[in-house]
Amino acid sequence: MKIGVIADDFTGASDIALTLAEGGMRTAQFVGIPDGPVDVDAGVVALKSRTIAVRDAVAQSLVACDWLLAQGAEQIIFKVCSTFDSTDAGNIGQVTEALAEHLNTKHVMVCPAFPANGRSVYMGHLFVGDVLLNASGMQDHPLTPMTDPDLRQVLARQTNWPVGHLAHPTVTAGAGAILDALPDEKAMLIVDAITDADLHSLGKAAAGQKLLTGGSGIAIGLPANFGATPSIPAWDGISGPGVVLSGSCSRATRGQVSAFAKQTPTLEITAREVMAGDVTAGTLADWVMAQDTAPLVYSSADPAIVAQAQQDFGRDVIAEKIERLFASLAATLAARGIKRMVVAGGETSGAVVTGLKAQTLHIGPKLAAGVPALRHGDMALALKSGNFGAEDFFSTALRDMEIST
Repeated sequence: MKIGVIADDFTGASDIALTLAEGGMRTAQFVGIPDGPVDVDAGVVALKSRTIAVRDAVAQSLVACDWLLAQGAEQIIFKVCSTFDSTDAGNIGQVTEALAEHLNTKHVMVCPAFPANGRSVYMGHLFVGDVLLNASGMQDHPLTPMTDPDLRQVLARQTNWPVGHLAHPTVTAGAGAILDALPDEKAMLIVDAITDADLHSLGKAAAGQKLLTGGSGIAIGLPANFGATPSIPAWDGISGPGVVLSGSCSRATRGQVSAFAKQTPTLEITAREVMAGDVTAGTLADWVMAQDTAPLVYSSADPAIVAQAQQDFGRDVIAEKIERLFASLAATLAARGIKRMVVAGGETSGAVVTGLKAQTLHIGPKLAAGVPALRHGDMALALKSGNFGAEDFFSTALRDMEIST
C-alpha cells in the first residue's frame, strides 16, 4: 500500500476512493478495519466518526492509522467533507492533531476544495459555487450546521495547534513556492485552491508529507507521486431490481427527490412515524418490491420540519432511529433480491452499508463527480453525499450501474 486514507464517513470514503482509482491506483474501500492484510495501492478505511464524541473519533482514527501503516502506507490522508462538516466542538481539528502527533509530523496542509463539485477555498474561506459556505444551505444541516465560512477560525476552535494559511498566489506559483512557505514550527495550514491545477500543485508539494487533511480533491495530484497514470476503473454492469434510499436533507438532495418523484413511485418516512413505530423495515420492503420500477423511499424533509422534530424528540434520538430503520431496510431488500441501490446522505449511507454487513467495496466508474459505482458481492451501490449530483442523479445512477466499462 502506498496511500492510506481515514475517512470520517462512508460517502466521503467512496468519493476519495474514486479519485485515487481514477488516478491509476488499485483502490479498495473498507468498512472499518479489515481483519487481515490487503494487496492494494490505496486503501480507504471508512469510519462513522464525523459526529461522534471527540475521544471516540480520535481513538478510532488512530487504530485505522496504525493498520494502514502496517499495510505499508507511506502517506496518510484524513478525509473530511468538502463542506468541512463539523461543529465548533470538532472533530476535524482534534483528529488531525492526534494523527499529526502520532506520525511525528510538524505541519499539516488542510484543503477541502473540490472544484468539480463547486467547492473552492479562497482567502481561507470556503465557497460552494458562488456563495460562501454559510449561505449555501449548509447552515441548516441537522447535525453539523456550518455557519462560519472562514476555515481558519473553524479549525482554530478545534485544535491547540497554530492555524495558518497558504494564500492563492503562493499556490499558483507552484509546488516549490508551497514548500518554501511551510513554516518551521508546527502548524495546520488552510490551503487556498480554486482549480484542479491548484490541487495538482498541492499534490506535487505533498510528495513525502506524512499527513494531509482534506476533501477528495486533495488526492487529485497524489497518484502521480507514486508513478501511477490515470485510468477508468473496470466495471461489469449489474442489472436487476433497484431502489433509491434518501436520508439527506440538503438542498441538492431535496431537488433530486422532487425530480425523481415525477417519474417513479415514492414513499416518505416522517420523523413522527418513525418515533411512533408506524413504519417497519418489513412493511417498507413490501411496498418497494410491489413497484414496477425502481422506487424512492426517503426521509429528506425541509430544514424547518427537521428542526421542529429535533426539538420535540431530540436530535440524536431521531437520527439513531432513522438510521436503524434504513439499516434494517437495506438488509431486508438485499435478501429479497434488490441488485441496485442508490443512497443519499452520509449517515444514511453508513447505516445502509452496516445493514448490508459489507466489509470491502470495490470501486467502479464515476456516476457523478465524487460518486463511484461500488460493488458489494452481486449488488451495485452508489453512496452519495447529500450535496453531490445533478437533479437527475437518481435516475442516471440507476441506469449507469447497468453499463459495463
